[in-house]
Parts: sequence; structure tokens; C-alpha cells
Amino acid sequence: MDKEPKHKKAALGFIFITIFIDVLGLGIIIPVMPKLLQTLGHINISVASQYSGWLTFVYASMQLVFASVLGNLSDRYGRRPVLLISLFGFSIDYMFMAFAPTIAWLFVGRFIAGISGASNATATAYIADVSTGDKRAANFGLVGAASGFGFIIGIALGAYLGAINIKIPFMAAAGLAFANGLYGLFVLPESLTLKNRRRFEWKRANPLGALLRVFTKQPALAGLLGAITLVYIGQKAVEYLLSFFLFEKFNWTLSSVGTLGIFIGVLLVGIQGGLIRYTIPKFGQQKNIIAGLIFYAIGLTLIAFANQGWMMYLFMIPYCLGGISGPALQALVTGKVAPNEQGELQGAITIISSLSVIIGPLIFSYIFSYFTHKNSLVYFPGAAYLLAAALMLISTFFAVRSFKRI
Repeated sequence: MDKEPKHKKAALGFIFITIFIDVLGLGIIIPVMPKLLQTLGHINISVASQYSGWLTFVYASMQLVFASVLGNLSDRYGRRPVLLISLFGFSIDYMFMAFAPTIAWLFVGRFIAGISGASNATATAYIADVSTGDKRAANFGLVGAASGFGFIIGIALGAYLGAINIKIPFMAAAGLAFANGLYGLFVLPESLTLKNRRRFEWKRANPLGALLRVFTKQPALAGLLGAITLVYIGQKAVEYLLSFFLFEKFNWTLSSVGTLGIFIGVLLVGIQGGLIRYTIPKFGQQKNIIAGLIFYAIGLTLIAFANQGWMMYLFMIPYCLGGISGPALQALVTGKVAPNEQGELQGAITIISSLSVIIGPLIFSYIFSYFTHKNSLVYFPGAAYLLAAALMLISTFFAVRSFKRI
């Protein structure tokens, strides 16, 4: 009787670590990327932000192409092999980033990482496989905690190790991804039973086709998926632009960015790993979604107008409180599909995430570049954060309308 829970606990621990390493890679890139691009390309920070937008475009495009493929492969062959192969792919990407002699080689690394990162659909489908009822939202909260913890370590590695040598953080991330892949070979059990598997079909692995199927099968979910899309796009203003903003607006050092990143990570772990375990049972998923989206909008607006560095710590509190909306949205959506379609649904959500990474960083990086360029008519580095706040308010409208239909 005790064996199965122990296996589930070990499996969830592995998924936690897998998502942690995924976000750790993002955390590493945030403080280091501006300096890395400036060094490799001999360019200023305004131009570097545009390169950063295109690097994430390549990464997200590969996620878009492969998310449904990997999600559907996991519905056919199981979650375990897809997750393990992807982890080893991440280790290859980080090595490319570590030893890239030019910006062009960074694009090669992001190409590989996009394919590996598409496995996030499989990781979330794994959680849906082993979770039921209220546990599902709580376990998706663990995903948020893993993201927060990965953000802490990633920012710290990127900032503090990057101050020693800009390539060291990527080498550390490569080693962690490879070690976790080896660990998974011995620990990770398969979560998808044989009776819940289905035949792989290329037409179902078509990215746009997967989105259309989810929308047509569950039209009531359309508004919630739309809200998720806008949230994902808005978050990119912080995830991909923060270090550029801090270097430009406050002339911070790598260590200063790292310290703020640790503060953000601690907040995210506390909120998504602990607070939502209280707020979701007490107030319900819908109220958590609305409150979280409003917190996001408030935090982003305050960040846009911050005029002293210390304010970033204060204004990140309401922004991070917005994290209570994510697990509730995920739990609400995943509760509406069958067990053997979780991989397809999570593939569709990963496609939405990829589209947001294609759209968000490009838009926000060019807005940042325009408002910080020496020839700009108006100097306003925080302009992108105002747009992100508006997207959060629109997503609130979509979510509230959807509650009446589900």
C-alpha cells in the first residue's frame, strides 16, 4: 500500500527537478544575455535587446513545431522516454551557449533548446496523470514552485558566476541537465498506463490542428485559453526584458540583478509553493484567477514607472502575487479533458506558450529598443511594461466571461 505513493512522490520530485532545470536555463540567460550579446557582437544594449528578441523567436518557433509532436508521442509511448531525451537535449544546448564564438552559434543552441523545451507539455501531462481532484491544482502549484526555485538558482548562477566568466553559468546548467537525465533513468516511473495510450497520428501532431481540436472539442475553454495566451505574452516583459531594463534604467551590475532575481524567486516559491495551497481551497479557482491577474496588472504598471532601483523590490511583490492565477487556470482547464487527451491538451497549451514567446519578446524588445535608442523622441524604458499590464487586464475580461460557460 505504501509503494505506489512513494513512487508517485519520487516521480513528482523528478518532474519538479526537470521543470526547475528548464527554468534555471531561463534564469541563467536573463542576467548574462545582454552582456554576452554585447561582447560577441560588439553592439550597444539597445541593439542587443533586438538580438535577444530574435533568439527567443527561434527558441519558441521550435517549441511551436515540436510541442504537439512530443505531446502526442507521449500519449502513444509514455511520458518517460520523451522527458529523458529532452533533458539530454538541454545539456547539449547549454554547451553550445557556453562555447559560442559568435552570435550565430547562440541561434544554433536556441534551436536545440526549443525542441527540448517542447517537452514541458509532457511534464505537465505527467502531473495530470498522477493527480486527482484538489491535488491537481496543488501539484500544478509545485510546478510554479519549481519555476520560482529554478529562477532563484538560475539568476544567481547567471549573475554571480557570470561576473567571474560569462561562459561558466552555461557549463553549470549543462552539467545539471545531464545529471538529472541520468537520475531519471533510475527513478522516473511511467505515469501513462497502457489502457490510456492511443495511436500516434500526424494530423493530431500538427500544431495548429491541435489548437483547433482543443477549441472545437471544448468551446467553453476558448476564453480560458485566450486568457492564458495573454498572460503568457505579458509575462515575457519581465522574463526576457528585465535585465535589459535594469542595466539601462538603473545601471545595475550583474550582482545587483542576481540579488533581485533571488528575491523574486523566493517570492514565487512562497506564493506558488505555499500560498496557493491555502487560497485555492479557501476562495476557489475562479477568485484566485481574477485576483492573480489584477495583481499582475498592478505590478507591471508600477514597474513601468519605477524611478529608483530599490522600488523594484517593492513593486515585484504585487507582480509575483499574480502567480496565484497560473495553477488555478491550469487546473481548471485540465479538469475538462479525458485522461488520454492530457498530452494533446498540454501540447496545445505549450503551443500557446510558444506563440507567446514568439510574439512577446519581439514586441517588447523592439519597444524597449525604440524608447531607449539615442535618437528616440521619448525616453521611456518602462513602456513595454505598460503594454503588458494592459494585456493582463484584457485576460481578466476573457477569464470572467469564460466562467459563465463552464
